[in-house]
Amino acid sequence: MGIVNATPDSFLDGGQHYSPPDPGPTVDYALKLVSEGADILDIGGETAQATSPVLSPEEEARRVIPVIERLAKQVSVPISVDTYKYQVAAKALDVGASIVNDTSGLTDPKLGELAARHRAALVV
Repeated sequence: MGIVNATPDSFLDGGQHYSPPDPGPTVDYALKLVSEGADILDIGGETAQATSPVLSPEEEARRVIPVIERLAKQVSVPISVDTYKYQVAAKALDVGASIVNDTSGLTDPKLGELAARHRAALVV
């Protein structure tokens, strides 16, 4: 799985592939991961660091949706959206994600229903 963080405060890469409003560097990094053998791309827009603020669904979507939308047109590997927010997952599934990676443990049961409606995989 290629982890792609569309966030300026990523614990993984320090935000080096994030340059809003242009999703290009983030997309390029994801394409590099696929060329190196990633079988799945996991796109996240909110860091899991305890000291980082919780983002609004709108801000998180602003970070990840353009990346997912562009990647869906360029890769054949499944795209996962790393979110626990219904609104973000719904938009991501609409533009090409096929997996919801919910690190909250399904605290919002509507995510399960959403994944089922889209016939998407759900990681809890």
